[in-house]
Amino acid sequence: MIPRYSRPEMVAIWSPETRFRIWFEIEAHACDALAELGVIPKEAARTIWEKGGAAKFDVAKIDEIERVTKHDVIAFLTHLAEFVGPDARFIHQGMTSSDVLDTCLAVQLTRASDILLADIDALLAALKRRAFEHKDTVTIGRSHGIHAEPTTFGVKLAQAYAEFSRCRERLVHAREDIATCAISGAVGTFANIEPYVEEHVATKLGLKPEPVSTQVIPRDRHAMFFATLGVIASSVERLAVEIRHLQRTEVLEAEEYFSPGQKGSSAMPHKRNPVLTENLTGLARMVRSMALPAMEDVALWHERDISHSSVERMIGPDATVTLDFALARLTGVVDKLLVYPENMEKNLNKFRGLVHSQRVLLALTQAGLSREDSYRLVQRNAMKVWEHGADFLEELLADKEVTAALSEADIREKFDLGYHTKHVDTIFKRVFGEA
Repeated sequence: MIPRYSRPEMVAIWSPETRFRIWFEIEAHACDALAELGVIPKEAARTIWEKGGAAKFDVAKIDEIERVTKHDVIAFLTHLAEFVGPDARFIHQGMTSSDVLDTCLAVQLTRASDILLADIDALLAALKRRAFEHKDTVTIGRSHGIHAEPTTFGVKLAQAYAEFSRCRERLVHAREDIATCAISGAVGTFANIEPYVEEHVATKLGLKPEPVSTQVIPRDRHAMFFATLGVIASSVERLAVEIRHLQRTEVLEAEEYFSPGQKGSSAMPHKRNPVLTENLTGLARMVRSMALPAMEDVALWHERDISHSSVERMIGPDATVTLDFALARLTGVVDKLLVYPENMEKNLNKFRGLVHSQRVLLALTQAGLSREDSYRLVQRNAMKVWEHGADFLEELLADKEVTAALSEADIREKFDLGYHTKHVDTIFKRVFGEA
């Protein structure tokens, strides 16, 4: 995790202190269940909660023990025993290290999911507000980076809202999928621990029991989780790239907020660069890059190996922390985005009516011309605009083949901008509902 791209609440989930506290809770809840079953004394379970719950785990001490044991869970249990005393012998009864590690990771990922879901909610609120603000702000739509037909800036933002709504749904499902608990012992057969213990721990931690853990929770769950984060990151980049393009000097239809005292370049004082959205593109690349190793973790040897462990120690914190930061940054960009309707209108009219070419084409076909002839006539006049800066409407009105099929009034009517925005309300109702 890089502090520059981190926020405290998400970072805290992955701190050693949090991890060891979750490990303790897993062990203590398991002891409660074992005590109910009569496997260990109830007094011992109470002692474990009282003394372990009050303990302040010394991360440096645990690391020191691990340097000797070469085993992190054993190092933790050894340190925990210093607080609990003789009753520590009842901790970890019938359990294996993966029971603790995998269940802890599930807790951490579900907590991280809750933060990310809140991030998406904040982004959706900003997108909705700005979309309605610019619902009727006409701008040019582009395909291949080239002027296509008119749309509105609100429709652009509504598209982003719909996309992040889908992202939210995917993350809800990914959270549900990852929230499983494994307390099944060596090779996952429950030979030395009753399934009830797993059910009890799962309930206490807000998880559900893993149907077949084989000593580890199957990594297809984790692969889907990190793939979902990668898709969300791609949606972040999509909107970021749109804003970057709109901020280009020759376009300048929208722009990141430029704060007082901000500098754009060490060499050129005039610069106002899209640094936030460029940063988001880079962060999205990093989050996506973590999906592939998660997929490669699925194929473990037999009932378990630990080839996944080193991967998850890195991608768990890094992917969630980075995406959390990216979503918050994007929300800020959208919230403060500077929008220039005058430049949108200017750019829309830059090619003097060319954006209405399809309407003329369709009118000619409806007037009886073949599509091929209609296309030829419209393109012939359109190229004069591209190549010589002519006015598209004037060229059409001067073309005898065109005017033989369409009256002047018919041709002029095809240049009405309102035609292109007549269904904006329908789009908004589909995206935002009747409200």
